Amino acid sequence: MEYGVASPGGLLAAAPLAGRRLRLPLSPPPPPPSIQIKNRLYSISSLPLQARPVRRCGASLASNYSQTSEIADMDWENLGFGIVQTDYMYIAKCGTDGNFTEGETVPFGPIALNPSSGVLNYGQGLFEGLKAYRKPDGSILLFRPEENALRMQTGAERMCMPAPSVEQFVDAVKQTVLANKRWVPPTGKGSLYLRPLLMGSGAVLGLAPAPEYTFLIFVSPVGNYFKEGLAPINLIVEDKFHRATPGGTGSVKTIGNYASVLMAQKIAKEKGYSDVLYLDAVHKKYLEEVSSCNIFVVKGNVISTPAIKGTILPGITRKSIIDVAVSKGFQVEERLVSVDELLDADEVFCTGTAVVVSPVGSITYQGKRVEYGHQSVGVVSQQLYTSLTSLQMGQTEDWMGWTMQLN
Repeated sequence: MEYGVASPGGLLAAAPLAGRRLRLPLSPPPPPPSIQIKNRLYSISSLPLQARPVRRCGASLASNYSQTSEIADMDWENLGFGIVQTDYMYIAKCGTDGNFTEGETVPFGPIALNPSSGVLNYGQGLFEGLKAYRKPDGSILLFRPEENALRMQTGAERMCMPAPSVEQFVDAVKQTVLANKRWVPPTGKGSLYLRPLLMGSGAVLGLAPAPEYTFLIFVSPVGNYFKEGLAPINLIVEDKFHRATPGGTGSVKTIGNYASVLMAQKIAKEKGYSDVLYLDAVHKKYLEEVSSCNIFVVKGNVISTPAIKGTILPGITRKSIIDVAVSKGFQVEERLVSVDELLDADEVFCTGTAVVVSPVGSITYQGKRVEYGHQSVGVVSQQLYTSLTSLQMGQTEDWMGWTMQLN
């Protein structure tokens, strides 16, 4: 496996970035050259994939990136949720011994995969999502990256893949954020979204785990996930398509879970809905989750959310909101929640890394539409959103110990 830069003259070896001082330009750089990961069919014994020491993200690394310009020159006022090409990405490799090599940050660009790679043929891949925020003093905050690392490990076990250690995952996140520091939006204008990927990049033909894996992180500055922003969204309950079934992979963040919801989501959006809320595949009456969000139902002082029982993703924002709600005096119940309870709720909201907290303005189920709070942001949704986001952005004291500061 070789790293190189695609050029008219062929594939040039890229000098390792580890240990070198990266000098990022003070103005937006020209489009970076395409990065290719050139796959060769080695015997496993010949692959140079012995584990090397994990590189720690200490003060020396931070000083290496200290010469980046403060903030990239772009329209931060109209930042949506889409891909913006940034400067660097992180890549590490793993062979059949289960040990990842020391990763490195390389210029952002396309990667090349063998056509018979496990991820392309059999969907052997996972992804994560987390954010970095800029504080008013210019420092950067990460929100619970170790939770993403642990969830990737759980998903990797289900998908028969090795996973980076929590230490290497968090270190990789730090390196990637520092390398792209100028792309972290100004305070209050958005966040830097990180997308860690773990995929079977080795060649396979018969159905089997891939012999080689790639751990990759890229980033993009983002604004609101839904075009409505912190405004009520309109959901339709889906009772024909199902997101997950018992015994399947609904509880892990595997790539196939998201491709399978595109059809129902497309139909819903064509009808004017923001997204789809799925029911369980057995009884078809209990709430599961929205396409990429967990769901919460409020009745009085009780907040209910579907229990994690193998078909629902254990969201990190979900987990955080539960703890924040309990600290605010709410009674939180994780259990089976019926669609009838949903229609009788005082308030409904969704949670997720991308949306944080998204209030629900209406639910449509079998032709019946129920509205909540006169299409305004609910009191509970607003309270929990403000509490969590102010903590994530460093505007209040982190009494939970969830944030990690990068100077």
